[in-house]
Amino acid sequence: MQIEGRNAVLEALKNEREIDYIYIKKGDNEGSINKIIGKANDMKIMIKVVDKNKLDEMSESKNHQGVIAVANEYKYFDLEDIIEQTREKESFFLILDEIEDPHNFGAMIRSAEASGVDAIIIPKRRACQVNATVEKTAAGATSHVKIARVTNLVQAIEKLKASGVWVYSVDMDGTQYTKTDLKGNIALVIGNEGKGISRLIKEKSDFTVSIPMKGHINSLNASVAASILMFEAVRQRG
Repeated sequence: MQIEGRNAVLEALKNEREIDYIYIKKGDNEGSINKIIGKANDMKIMIKVVDKNKLDEMSESKNHQGVIAVANEYKYFDLEDIIEQTREKESFFLILDEIEDPHNFGAMIRSAEASGVDAIIIPKRRACQVNATVEKTAAGATSHVKIARVTNLVQAIEKLKASGVWVYSVDMDGTQYTKTDLKGNIALVIGNEGKGISRLIKEKSDFTVSIPMKGHINSLNASVAASILMFEAVRQRG
């Protein structure tokens, strides 16, 4: 797969992602590009200097910033391993119920990393997976936050609950988020951009929380809603 953009590629190098080679725009060797070149040379990763037109043709995100790394596909983490690793701490999960937009997904990964989320859980089907656009939008956060891909989200929620995690679905008909206790072991569920959270997942959740809306539009972008809730959890948890 391709990792595009300066921050995304640099963080991938810092985290020792398996990269085969890196395309760099001809004549671009200053600032963060120079850091990428230096790090790649240290790691003995081949650098290919090409024209901007070549990068434009290759780019999936259409915003490569003069650098594209060709790497192995993103390696997803095992949910059971993550649960075991977080058993002795105050755990924090983000569950994405069929998020389809790669920009939304990438933005949520970035906010999750910044807010200290232990892992993001996504379904294998009918949802966006980690791709070049997600990597670019996440600005390197995919190299630092664990993403688990599961066959069945309901079963994943049951495993979390069995390990002592409280599950909060974010939906319009819930309790206002500022009046909700988000301390302890928690998982936030964010629903699909159009359909919201599926009925069964909502029924399996322990609580439903909402964000009060004062304007004429009664919903927020999924990544914005997720960020509000994640950082409210950060505020409450100190």
